[in-house]
Amino acid sequence: MRSDQRLEGLLAELRPSVLGALVRRHGQFDGCEDAVQEALVAAATQWPAEGVPDNPRAWLLTVAGRRLTDYWRSDRARRTREVTVAAMALPGASVAPAPDDEDLVSVDDDTLMLLFLCCHPALTPPSQVALTLRAVGGLTTEEIARAFMVPQASMSRRISRAKQQIKDAGMTFRMPPEPERPERTSAVLHVLYLIFNEGYTATAGPDLLRPDLTAEAIRLTRQAHRVLPDNGEVAGLLALMLLTEARRPARTLADGTLVPMAEQDRSQWNGDLAEEGLALVVEALARPGVGLYRLQAAIAAVHVETPEGGETDWPQILALYDLLEQIAPGSVVRLNRAVAMAMVKGPREGLRLLKPLEQDRWMTGSHRLSAVRAYLLEMDGGLDRAQEAYRTAARQAASGPEQRFLMEQAERVGAALEHGTG
Repeated sequence: MRSDQRLEGLLAELRPSVLGALVRRHGQFDGCEDAVQEALVAAATQWPAEGVPDNPRAWLLTVAGRRLTDYWRSDRARRTREVTVAAMALPGASVAPAPDDEDLVSVDDDTLMLLFLCCHPALTPPSQVALTLRAVGGLTTEEIARAFMVPQASMSRRISRAKQQIKDAGMTFRMPPEPERPERTSAVLHVLYLIFNEGYTATAGPDLLRPDLTAEAIRLTRQAHRVLPDNGEVAGLLALMLLTEARRPARTLADGTLVPMAEQDRSQWNGDLAEEGLALVVEALARPGVGLYRLQAAIAAVHVETPEGGETDWPQILALYDLLEQIAPGSVVRLNRAVAMAMVKGPREGLRLLKPLEQDRWMTGSHRLSAVRAYLLEMDGGLDRAQEAYRTAARQAASGPEQRFLMEQAERVGAALEHGTG
């Protein structure tokens, strides 16, 4: 790996713990974020020439602390500091410890608390996602806006509102009480899951994949797993991401054409990611209880473990979806379960399970329901209805590659009809 890539990786890894430590000590989220960003820029400029310091985190904390002090000394800061500190500061936070003082809170706890703060239940999910990518991931507002296909000004307002909500609500930078931690951890995992999904299948735009977002989601989930090593759901989510990301190289052709999993060249899959993901599935399932991400990871593992040209263990996948529907019922789970049911008991059983979803307001406008219906109708021999369902799905899809793929399926089924193969 090139030295500049190593430096970039080091700074990305240090960012959340440095920002977390600064917010914990001074309480001013917005100002601390600006100060840390300046410190990171200074490090990126100076370290290649001067060498990485023995304690890079302490160096960043020192520089960021100085930047924050300079800010407070400015005319604008003197007018706002009293109100801001009163709203945000923690007891005893007026005197900052030395940058390398780790007696109060560990580095990992700082990272976890920052994730908890960015994913606070008082914020909307879009705001949680944006703030996590901005504060923890270090993405610029422009990068986040581009990833989610919204104007930069709109994303800037969303992030500003989230920071203001944190300030107005007096959300303190400390570990939530023990009874609240499972819910707060679930919020963090949900945000990381959303980030990964948007990167793996973009909801709109000309490209199906956003590898920058999937990479960022995996990086942040690795950090969450490091600070919560005993949490089976964190391990499960990381396993799910790795097993899914392992298939990405074979998911599209060079021209961006989507390739269904059954038709993918498995030699292109990332074996290292797959192996790591499978090991994490074992680790996650060994933890007490069951959970949403562990079960999804187990399903992904079954697909990954299917040998080239081998038969997928659909009965096992169906059993996992049965359990998943019991603990986390939802339209997406029911849709996927219908596919598994069709593979085990025939397409008509799968189509029967789709009927209730036709009353689901969100699902009826989603191309996924129409695409699954088309696939099952084709399995059942109803090519004319399958062709129309594929066309409907293509009209509903917002992603260019998915639109093209679904239209190609409609044309393929149409050609079969013309040749009388239905």
